[in-house]
This record gives sequence, structure tokens and C-alpha cells, in this order.
Amino acid sequence: MQLSTLLKPEAVRVFGKMSSKKRLFQELGEIAAGAYGLSASEAVEALQDRESLGPTGVGHGVALPHARLAGLEHVRAAFVRLEKPIDFDAVDRQPVDLVLALFAPLNSGVDHLKALALVSRTLRDATVCEKLRANTDPATLHAVLTEAQASSQAA
Repeated sequence: MQLSTLLKPEAVRVFGKMSSKKRLFQELGEIAAGAYGLSASEAVEALQDRESLGPTGVGHGVALPHARLAGLEHVRAAFVRLEKPIDFDAVDRQPVDLVLALFAPLNSGVDHLKALALVSRTLRDATVCEKLRANTDPATLHAVLTEAQASSQAA
């Protein structure tokens, strides 16, 4: 599984200020609708439903919200870099500025878990996070994310 197949360049965005986690989920829904043709409202509802089970802020300013959706054939991703971090109820209580959301088919079982493990590994790399935080160009952010995985697999 490759991050480059999960994350389209047009599904990468930078926002200066976000008022709340709910607003962030609305933006992620809009990104998923535009990049992958998903229903924005269904994506938002699925993210909120999953988040109600427990926060997806994994620490060090990173969140990995994820949801399963009907009508989706493959796992897809959206990435948002926030210039001003927001409270996300993360495990370390730190605000979040790097958000990689996953949208998976309802019956995706192993693929969903593999995708979560992949993005988790990628965003646990402090060097990758530094590069993401140092850039505001969506194309550069996409390249950092997809090249990080390619270089770690080559090692």
C-alpha cells in the first residue's frame, strides 16, 4: 500500500485558522467530496461518529481521524496543515496542526488497518513532521508525505 495511491494532490490543503474540530471535519468532508466524489455530509457524519468513540489525536500535534463509508471502493486520504493548531483532545493534550484523515469502504477490514498503520508510521517521523510544518504549499506537502514513505521503504 502506497500513500501516493491513497492521497491525491488535490486532497492536500493548508488553513490559517480553524475554529474547532467540528469545522475541521466539515473542511475534510468538502475536500473528500471534491477530490474523491464522496458525499461531504456523509463523510463529516462518519468522522464525527468515529470521533465520538474516542479522540483520534495521536500526540505531537498529529491527528488521524478516520471513518468508513458506504459506496467507497478504496481507502482514500485527505491531509490538512493548520497554521494555528486547534484543541483536538489528543492523548498528550497538545493542540493539533497536522491532520491526515482516512476514508475507507465499509467492508475494508485489513486495508483500513494497513492504511492507518501506514499514515501513523509516516507521521511518527519527526523529520517528516518538521518538513510539513515548514511548508505551506500543498504540492510540497503532498511530495513530503509521499516521498517520506518511498524513502522509508527503500531503506
